[in-house]
Amino acid sequence: MSALLDLLSAKLGDAFAAEGLEASLGATRVSDRPDLAQFQCNGAMAAAKIAKTNPRAIAEKIKARVESDPLFTKVELAGPGFINLTLTDSFLADGANRIAQDGRYGVPVVDPAKTIVLDFGGPNVAKPLHVGHLRSAIIGESLQRLMRFMGDTVISDIHMGDWGLQMGQVLYGLEHPDVTGVVVDGDPTLEQLEEIYPAVSAASKEDETVLGRAREITARLQEHDNVYYPRWQRVREISTASIREGFDALGVTFDEWKGEADVDHLIDDMVTAIKVSGKARLSDGALIIDVARDDDKKEVPPLILLKSDGAAMYSTTDLATIVDRVQSHDPDEILYVVDQRQNLHFEQVFRAAKKTGINGHAEMEHLGFGTMNGPDGKPFKTREGGVMKLADLIENATQAAATRMAEAGIGADFAEDERSKIARQVGIAAIKFADLSNHRMANYIFDLDRFASFEGKTGPYLQYAAVRIKSLLRRARDEDRFVEGPIVIGAKEERNLVLTALSIDDALGNAYDKHAPNLICEFAYNLAQSFSSFYAACHVVREEDEGTRASRLSLAALTLAQLELCLELLGIEIPERM
Repeated sequence: MSALLDLLSAKLGDAFAAEGLEASLGATRVSDRPDLAQFQCNGAMAAAKIAKTNPRAIAEKIKARVESDPLFTKVELAGPGFINLTLTDSFLADGANRIAQDGRYGVPVVDPAKTIVLDFGGPNVAKPLHVGHLRSAIIGESLQRLMRFMGDTVISDIHMGDWGLQMGQVLYGLEHPDVTGVVVDGDPTLEQLEEIYPAVSAASKEDETVLGRAREITARLQEHDNVYYPRWQRVREISTASIREGFDALGVTFDEWKGEADVDHLIDDMVTAIKVSGKARLSDGALIIDVARDDDKKEVPPLILLKSDGAAMYSTTDLATIVDRVQSHDPDEILYVVDQRQNLHFEQVFRAAKKTGINGHAEMEHLGFGTMNGPDGKPFKTREGGVMKLADLIENATQAAATRMAEAGIGADFAEDERSKIARQVGIAAIKFADLSNHRMANYIFDLDRFASFEGKTGPYLQYAAVRIKSLLRRARDEDRFVEGPIVIGAKEERNLVLTALSIDDALGNAYDKHAPNLICEFAYNLAQSFSSFYAACHVVREEDEGTRASRLSLAALTLAQLELCLELLGIEIPERM
C-alpha cells in the first residue's frame, strides 16, 4: 500500500501547500477506525500548532480542496480535525487489477540492491542438531528468501563450530574408550560422537592430564598434523552430512558450508597487520583491542585477539571470518542471526572490525532473537530435562499434525503415503509459523497442541486457507464455470479483501526494512481472514452473473497468489489438497 499511501499523501500535501503550509503535513495512513474510513490524515493538528489557529478550521480548508477529487467517494472530518478518506470502489478495483497482472503484486525491488552475507545456523560439528538451532535456522532462512525477493544478492553461510579445543577433545576421545566408554571401530557414527564430546569435556574438568593431552592434540590439528587432521576431516564430513539432513528436513539451505577452520589460515596475517597498525596492545600478556567509547552507557570490555599463551579466541576467528567474507564477496552488509544473548560479543567484534578496517565498506549487524521456552517459561527442554533433538521435535510436530488432521477429517480418504506427507508439511508449518509469527526479539512459549491447530493464527490455518482457494478454483474449472474477467467491487467483503491485498507492499517492505518476518505472518493471516469473510458472504463458483463470477474468481486467484508468496517467504509448503 506504500504506493497508494504515497499518492494520497501527495494529494493531501498539495492541499496543505496551497494553504501556505508544509506539504509534509499531508502524510496519510491507514485509518485507526476502519468502521469510519479507510484512510486518515492528521496533519491539521500539527498545522494548527504552527499557524496558531484552530485545527478544525484548517481541516475544513483541506477538505474543501480535495473532496471534489474523483479518487474519493467520501471526505469527512472527525474530532478536532482528523481528515477521514474513503476511496471509490473503481479506484480500488483498478489497483487490484494492476497488482494481479504484476508478478510481484505491486512490491517494488529495493534500489539500490545490496550484496549481503547472511550468517545463520551455527551448529557445532560432532553434535546433533537440537531445538537450540531452530530459531536461527528458521529466521535466517525466511530472511534470505525475503531479501532475495526484494532484489538483494544474498550469500548465506552456516558458519559451523569446527575448530579449537572441542575438536581436540573429540579426537582424544576417539583414542580413549576408557574415558568415554565408547569403542569406535572404523569411522565414528554421529551417535558415538554425541557421547564422546561431553564425556571428554567432563573428564577434562576433573583431570588436568586429559585436558593437557586434548590441548596437545588441538595444537597438532591446527598445524595440519598428518595423523589428527585427516581424522578431524572425517569427523567433520560425518557431522556435516547429518547437519545437512536435519536442515533439509526444515527446508533450510546455505550457499556456503564454512566453519572456523576455513579461516584459520588468515589469522596470522590478520594479527600481524593489526599489530603493525597499532590498533592492538598487550595487557597481562594477552593481545587486546580497546573498543570502549566515551558515550557507552554500559561497560564494553576490550576484545581479546590472542590469549596470553598466543591462542586464538572465538573473537579472533570471527574477525578472520569478516576478512574472508570481504575478500570473497565485498559485501555491503554482513548480518548475523544469532541468539540475543551473544549481543555483547558481536558489539566487540563489530567495533574491532571497524577500528582495524578489516570490514571494508560492509556494515555489520547482529539480528538477535529471543528464546523458545517451555510451559515453565524457561528454554525448551524434553520432559526428562534434556535438550530435545531437532529430529525429535519434527517427529512430535508431525504426530500432532496427524492427530489434528484426523480430528478434522482431513485426508481420511487419502493414501497413507500422501496423508503422511501432508502431516509432515503441516507439522513443520506449525513449528515455523509459531516461531516466525513472534517478533524475533521476543521470547515465546512453545505449545505444540495450539500451534498444530487448523483454527486461529497458525501455520496449518494458513495452509488450509490456501488449499481451500486452490480447491475452489479447481472446482470452477472442473464444473466449466471458470471465467476470466477484471476485478470489480460490489460488496463490502470484496472491498475489504482488496484493501488487504493492496497492503502487501507495505507488509513486505516493512518486514525487509526491520528484518521482521512476523510482519509477513501478520499480513498473510489478515489476508486469509479477509478471504474467509468474503467467501462466507459472496457466492463465487455458484454466482450466476458471469461478470461477477469472473471478478470473484480473479480476486480468489489474487488472494491465493499472495498467500503462496508469503508462505514461500516463510519457508512453509502448501499441500496440493487437504
